[in-house]
Amino acid sequence: MADPAPAAPSPGRRLSSLKMVWHYASRYKLQALLALLALGLSSAATLYFPIALRSVIDGGFVRGRDMTHVNRVFYQLFAVAGVLGVATAVRFYFVSWLGERTVADVRIAVQRNLLRLAPRYFEENRPSEIASRLTSDTAQIEMVVGTTASVILRNAITGFGGIALMLVWAPKLAGMILLGIPVVLGPIMLIGRRLRGYSRTSQDRVADIGAMAVEVLSAMKVVQAFGQERREGSRFAATVERSFATAKRRILLRALLTAMFITLVFGAVTLMLWSTASDVAAGRLSPGSLGGFVLASILTTGAFAALSDVYSDLLRAAGAAERLAELLAEQPEIAPPAHPAALPEPARGAITFDHVVFRYPTRPDVSALADFSLDVTPGETVAVVGPSGAGKTTLFQLIQRFYDPQSGEVRIDGVPLPLADPADIRGRIAMVPQETVIFGASARDNMRYGEWDASDDAIWAAAEAANAADFLRKLPEGLDTFLGEGGARLSGGQRQRVAIARALLRDAPILLLDEATSALDAESEQLVQQALDRLMDGRTTLVIAHRLATVRAADRIIVMDDGRIVEEGTHATLNAKGGLYARLAALQFSEAA
Repeated sequence: MADPAPAAPSPGRRLSSLKMVWHYASRYKLQALLALLALGLSSAATLYFPIALRSVIDGGFVRGRDMTHVNRVFYQLFAVAGVLGVATAVRFYFVSWLGERTVADVRIAVQRNLLRLAPRYFEENRPSEIASRLTSDTAQIEMVVGTTASVILRNAITGFGGIALMLVWAPKLAGMILLGIPVVLGPIMLIGRRLRGYSRTSQDRVADIGAMAVEVLSAMKVVQAFGQERREGSRFAATVERSFATAKRRILLRALLTAMFITLVFGAVTLMLWSTASDVAAGRLSPGSLGGFVLASILTTGAFAALSDVYSDLLRAAGAAERLAELLAEQPEIAPPAHPAALPEPARGAITFDHVVFRYPTRPDVSALADFSLDVTPGETVAVVGPSGAGKTTLFQLIQRFYDPQSGEVRIDGVPLPLADPADIRGRIAMVPQETVIFGASARDNMRYGEWDASDDAIWAAAEAANAADFLRKLPEGLDTFLGEGGARLSGGQRQRVAIARALLRDAPILLLDEATSALDAESEQLVQQALDRLMDGRTTLVIAHRLATVRAADRIIVMDDGRIVEEGTHATLNAKGGLYARLAALQFSEAA
């Protein structure tokens, strides 16, 4: 189905989004000033050519064929050509530098703001689509600052300079041209309003293509394992075709805009030359003035034609700037208070849930936690078990303050989390997730992510404690070995041990383990469990646990269902009760029976 034509934006919003670009570009006033000076000099040098032509014809040929005068003018033209070349090179360097620098600043600013946002934002907005904004949309910004702005200014100076020359040489004809400008610009502005809407939609379609490509390529093994290559190919082709359909409408409008402008402009030039020919024949205009006027009119026409051509580029850039401005304007839901409360020193590691009620923003009708209360004492190991959807992972999300509960309180060492700086809260927590995150970086950088300033000795000590040192020493470049995207060069157990080493380096008083031994073979599980035992020693630990070894080692087990604690005790006492835990144990821990 064809996309409906986007609604035209209000006049005040057409190019207002580019204010954000100007905000960043205006930081570099010296480079902008040098670019403007070079641009003005190159435009002035260009405008000298019709002046020289007029002088050659009238002073060198019509009035006595004075070749000395002609030679002098051409010597001047050689000098002007040199000035034009140098000025153009200087302009190109500084406007290109300004474009690249502005784009770099925008990307950095957007990324910094994204890092402030709560996880909810990335659940509701695809990271791949956001990445597209940081690449394709910023490329549009770079084009505006590094190319389009220069084209606009250069052609504006050339165009208005050419009009000034024509007004001096032939006021009547120049007046005719000026009267024709509104006739040309009116349709351009009208069509341009619709063009901007299509430009924005076109960029959204390109972002969809990038998002789908990333999604499918990152899951290539699953795609091929289930034989879905043809379906994914068709789905991608349909997305590309939707993008192409939108682009066709944008291209059609732009072609119409160009055709209209060229027809109107060159029609006006033809009428002008027709009138000029009669003025020369009657002696009201000299041949040199005619030659200079024609060249000036060509330069002026070309300048305004270029301006009409870049207007659509400005509109596309405005759409890109609007999308980036949305990311910059996004405010974090979880932010430090104006005067954050200090967490007590030394850290103890006490955790309290006090009548907490929580619903995920994306599922407001379902209670993830319902009047949930729990006290975890410093150094205690508490295992959390329960069926899927019971609310186990939600506890970890709230402890790290990725979300705030709708009612009740979560406290660490007696301090309610909303009163403290989220960075201070998370600084007291180490996490080993079920799905280990390994960055596309070296083994060293992956492990010291928990403590970036850690020395190599500390890294190797953590690797030893995590049972990771042996396989790390066998890597081609040791700690400097690139681990691949997502840790592709490591096995599942090795990735988990790297994550444990990372948590050991963090050396935090609170440890969160989210099924850290799930989906591992027996040998890997044993090595990982040994590492976890060292990691848990002396720390307050919450374990989302399915494995019997971890559950038995816990000081206390809480059993959750529907966001509530339904049972609490040790493995033996809970098994003896014959309740939910006993049923889960019969299913999940049958190997120990």
